[in-house]
Amino acid sequence: MLICGGLSPRVGEARRVRGFTLLEMLAVILLIGIAAAAVSISVTQGLASARINAASSELAAALRATRAQAIVRGQDQNFDVDIRANTYRDVRQHDVRLPKGLRLSITSAKEDQPNDHTARIRFFPDGSSTGGRITLQSGRREWHVNVSWLTGEVAVVGTVAAR
Repeated sequence: MLICGGLSPRVGEARRVRGFTLLEMLAVILLIGIAAAAVSISVTQGLASARINAASSELAAALRATRAQAIVRGQDQNFDVDIRANTYRDVRQHDVRLPKGLRLSITSAKEDQPNDHTARIRFFPDGSSTGGRITLQSGRREWHVNVSWLTGEVAVVGTVAAR
């Protein structure tokens, strides 16, 4: 008599095959899809945030360059912002267009607004300016580029707008 220690199935017992059911596979695929969607939304928002952050930094650099030119040349320099076209004019007198999806607004002195869609910040030879605030907005994110009237200092502040 040979004893097999339970390694062979007994006569009459069905052999059970281990594996995943179709329902279990579908559940896993669904979870992977939900995770991928969450990651893609997060990445998209991160890219948009980086884009507006870069645009506000470039805008601030252009303002600082305009101030520096006023000091170096010893004469007033203008920084023009066109709200309708979403552009600003840099120190080389080139129009710079903001990325799509960004809204532009500006608060400046009324006498420095040549028309209803263009505003201006003037920098003077002593480094001071007429002052103002340029706001870039994308969704609920806002970046304020503040220009001090007394010193001409340019500062960028990022916020989340309350709704």
